[in-house]
Amino acid sequence: MDIFSPLAHPVYRRLFGAQVIALVGTGLTTIALALLAHDLAGEQAGAVLGTALALKMVAYVGIAPVVGAWAHRLPRRRLLIGLDLARAGMVLLLPFVEALWQVYVLVFLLNACSAGFTPTFQATIPDVLPDEDTYTRALSLSRLAYDLENLLSPLLAAAALAVMGYSALFVGNGLAFLASAALVLSLTLPAPRVSARPAGLLASLSFGVRAYFATPRLQAVFALGWAVAAASAMVIVNTVVLVRDQLGLSDTATALAFAAAGGGSMLLALLLPRLLERHNRDRGVMLAGGWLLAMGLLTAPWLIGSGPDALEALLAVWLLLGVGLSVTQTPIGRVLRRSSNESDRPAYFSAQFALSHLCWLVCYPLAGWLGATYGLSAAFVGLGLLAVLGAVIATRLWPRTDSLVLEHRHDAFEHAHAHVHDAHHQHAHDGWEGPEPHVHPHRHGPTLHAHPFAIDLHHPRWPAAVRTEGARGG
Repeated sequence: MDIFSPLAHPVYRRLFGAQVIALVGTGLTTIALALLAHDLAGEQAGAVLGTALALKMVAYVGIAPVVGAWAHRLPRRRLLIGLDLARAGMVLLLPFVEALWQVYVLVFLLNACSAGFTPTFQATIPDVLPDEDTYTRALSLSRLAYDLENLLSPLLAAAALAVMGYSALFVGNGLAFLASAALVLSLTLPAPRVSARPAGLLASLSFGVRAYFATPRLQAVFALGWAVAAASAMVIVNTVVLVRDQLGLSDTATALAFAAAGGGSMLLALLLPRLLERHNRDRGVMLAGGWLLAMGLLTAPWLIGSGPDALEALLAVWLLLGVGLSVTQTPIGRVLRRSSNESDRPAYFSAQFALSHLCWLVCYPLAGWLGATYGLSAAFVGLGLLAVLGAVIATRLWPRTDSLVLEHRHDAFEHAHAHVHDAHHQHAHDGWEGPEPHVHPHRHGPTLHAHPFAIDLHHPRWPAAVRTEGARGG
């Protein structure tokens, strides 16, 4: 089975097309926004962009869990289309702004919509592709799409700017979001299953994050997120400073450095499905990626140096960091899929989306501040130590024997919630309860059993000491 085999599935093929089109459009807006900031603020354009990026991260961190709390109650197809249309409207307003506050408002609203769209979209893919090997290849395709967007969007923007103003890039992004909405409109998505959630607004809003942190393997994924953010921040924030100021090289060398990181990521995205299929060890693969990022950051100041071979050394280090980023990030969807019930996946994916961007929200300014204040060597070491800490914590938190099926005990209790007659709901009825899913008070007797374990209403805590059996998910 090759990496492109998921594209044989007609629903996934259109979803992937929607993702690629929206990614390219977003890349165009990133460039156009920089030019708009320069027109409005002149020499202060950097501060404007920094504020806009901070607002983007705040929207991601704050809005994604809120959408995840309610996504299971909404028709998924309508939600995705509505968010795409809203994003198109926001971006098409950007050419008409006349003040910085208008830029900030539109950027926040645009990314608030993306904070709802992206994790909901990601949570839909495992429902469309239930076969794990096919889904793994879809994750690699998604990684390739992100890396190719980083390479192609600047080229498309340069070609467009040669013949028209930068406002056309905003229009291009608006059309891309409309095309994405049209593709989603053209297909039928699996209906979300009934989800049993704790009662109350606050409990519902916090369910995804609480369930995420109650799952040991996801605690480890969050720890690895700091290694990912540290390496990403160093590449994105300090590449141009390292190449132009420390090494005294050209813009072409800067582009080559970014291409090396993207190339390393794409290379592993192509190889990773076969690696995961052969070993089926998300834990080992992702921990190896985290340690590779940490070691790459810590050794970079000595490997790169400043001699005639500095560029070759920089390209090699950036290539390794790209490999580490792909190895650590690509399997996350598999881990989330294995850690959640189908009905709760949007909440888990939203939690991952928010928490990963929280790491970036900290690491982006940290990379810039360390580099500007203490020098790039100090930035490498500081972020490298953060990555080491993340890798150490992840190694300790992620159980070596990480079975999907866990034997666990339920004490007797009574409650009422929407349910169907699954393994946890085998009880008598009087006839008034109505068709499934239905809501009525019911009792759960004391039980000792084993099944694929995930945090939900009936399993609020991870078993402290259990006998594991069945398929291993580590």
